[in-house]
Amino acid sequence: MKPAEYYQRDRTLQPPALVPDYKTSVARSPRYSLISLENSISEITGPVFGHNDIDPVDNDLLRNYATAGDPVGERIIVHGRVLDENTRPVPDTLVEIWQANASGRYRHRKDQYLGALDPNFGGCGRTLTDANGYYVFRTVKPGAYPWRNWVNNWRPAHIHFSVFGSGFAQRLITQLYFEGDPLIPHCPIVKTIPDPDAIEQLIAKLDLNATVPLDSIAYKFDIVLRGRRSTLFENRLEGN
Repeated sequence: MKPAEYYQRDRTLQPPALVPDYKTSVARSPRYSLISLENSISEITGPVFGHNDIDPVDNDLLRNYATAGDPVGERIIVHGRVLDENTRPVPDTLVEIWQANASGRYRHRKDQYLGALDPNFGGCGRTLTDANGYYVFRTVKPGAYPWRNWVNNWRPAHIHFSVFGSGFAQRLITQLYFEGDPLIPHCPIVKTIPDPDAIEQLIAKLDLNATVPLDSIAYKFDIVLRGRRSTLFENRLEGN
């Protein structure tokens, strides 16, 4: 039997927009019904991305900002595939990441955490998926950091992911967490997700087969765009 092209959304997987324990959602959540806006032809068809837009070291966060040595921290590889709901690869998709450094500090002027900035780590990278939907990044494992939700809330180590479709208006954003992190079940943002399986799909698994001996530990993180097994995207809480 041929698989269906699309599947009914399961809205029970999605967190509500308003979760008082996640204090930022109080100000950010809508109070009225959402309005659906159709994309224009220009938004659907472009702008488009090409291989000429990507530098060969853009996906290597160990090198793309370094000027006087290697970044500090645990060297890791994050890799996986971008797939549709029928596990078919999605090629030529722009994947971007951004993250804190090993001390839990972002390279952002408003980040005032006590963790030190790393002069050789920028915290951003991008790549295009290949014909098999495959992507890979080299980076350092980000540190946990405190945030002003309640008095003693900490964000687990995480990497932000952005996945573009064929144009700028087709963008999905999510976060990757790391297998075995004890802070995951304590995070107020993670606890907004009602379905344990949906949380599990945000956790990258240790992948010793892809680990480079004496160099970098690898983690595998597949991104599923739609369907019942889709990755939870934080900018598409109404369903993927």
